[in-house]
Amino acid sequence: MINERHLPPAARPINNIIDMLKFFRNIRGNLLGVLVQGFKDYGDLFMFEVKGQPLQYMMAHPDHIQEVTVRQADKFVKSPDYSDRRKGIARFLGSGLLTSDGEFWKRQRKLVAPALHTKRIEAYAQTMVDSTSKMLDGWEGRREIDVDEEMMQTTLAIVAKSLFNVDVSRESQRIGDAMTALQNMFGSSNGPEALLPWWIPTPNRYAANQAVRILNEIVYRIIRERRESNEDLGDLLSMLLLARDDAGQGMTDEQVRDEAVTMFLAGHETTANALNWTWVLLAQHPEIEAKLHDELDRVLAGRTPTLADLKQLPYTEMVIKESMRLYPPAFTFSRSATEDLKIGEYDVPKDSVITVVSYYTHRSAEWWDEPEKFMPERFSAENEKNLHRYAYIPFGAGPRVCIGNSFAMMEAQLMLAAIAQRYQLRLAPGQVVEPDPLLTLRPKGGLRMRVEARVANRSLIPS
Repeated sequence: MINERHLPPAARPINNIIDMLKFFRNIRGNLLGVLVQGFKDYGDLFMFEVKGQPLQYMMAHPDHIQEVTVRQADKFVKSPDYSDRRKGIARFLGSGLLTSDGEFWKRQRKLVAPALHTKRIEAYAQTMVDSTSKMLDGWEGRREIDVDEEMMQTTLAIVAKSLFNVDVSRESQRIGDAMTALQNMFGSSNGPEALLPWWIPTPNRYAANQAVRILNEIVYRIIRERRESNEDLGDLLSMLLLARDDAGQGMTDEQVRDEAVTMFLAGHETTANALNWTWVLLAQHPEIEAKLHDELDRVLAGRTPTLADLKQLPYTEMVIKESMRLYPPAFTFSRSATEDLKIGEYDVPKDSVITVVSYYTHRSAEWWDEPEKFMPERFSAENEKNLHRYAYIPFGAGPRVCIGNSFAMMEAQLMLAAIAQRYQLRLAPGQVVEPDPLLTLRPKGGLRMRVEARVANRSLIPS
């Protein structure tokens, strides 16, 4: 019996509908705060329970994370939050890499992997720089911008051009709004709305359904036009359309659509949010911003960065990594156990949902000195080798580590270098920055910042 097993500590039990409403109302308004307090009160593995039964396990210890993602990875599948076609993410994204499992997932990942191989993504560097330069040209003469909107539109353009060889500039606002509607829908699953039957058309659900229709219209058109052209452009879309299984069958338009929509969402949201929080942190820490500028001025001398420059920009990479430590774009991820098993000293019954909260792991004083402090030097070559391998997991870990992590890191570094060597960004007067924990960790309500042009420090440029 489950009750006889050695289960982890439980937060305040939920025994009736009133308790459930209070619980959802609390986490919807303060999800990060509730999770952090839970770990402080109960330790690095605790659970929420309903009427004495485990509802969800919350995990933050690196050793436990290693168990779930690596050592016992074959005993876990995507949780219903992802895979359930009625009310999970799959309802809107379909059966792409983010939501699928088993042999189908292995097949799809094998098909997608070549497009995101290191050698392949190096060819995307120029697209990343060109798209960023186009964005910066549009900043000329502007005093204030919504940085969140700018980062989202530019990273979307980069994904669309790099992986699908299409220009979505005319539709970027529609796509961006659709992605935001989906984010809000995912966020509402952490509130009382999650208790309502799915046939009730709440505003968030209606907006999400409209968003899917918009994305389908755009993505199916891209697929149709590529099929009609019969061109092999060597990009991800061509790889998906030309792929054949062992029986010689190709992918249906729906399967291609699911991977494309997943890439549009995952491929631009994470990088955009990593950059959003980087600009906030740099604005709050001018001494670190000055070190970044010194490196950029010394290496770039005011010119546009290239792929070859990245090896000479270690501090730029450290800044991005430290930003993702404090504000990991994918701040949680969850798995479901396929059998009874143990994690550390605790029993985990079959079908239990385990949620890994990297946000807390990244901020735990057990693994980080002065964990709330912004210190890029943590990720110097000398310091990084001393970190617990699973205390820093901005892209997940194990076989299901984010397939686009190298793409995202290269993109973030090139965009940070290109922007910071031309501009400084300062929080607009009255701008209050709060994290909004949806599917990814966004700045709530956008990110208004003042644009200040800068000139390279010529004294740092080698003669």
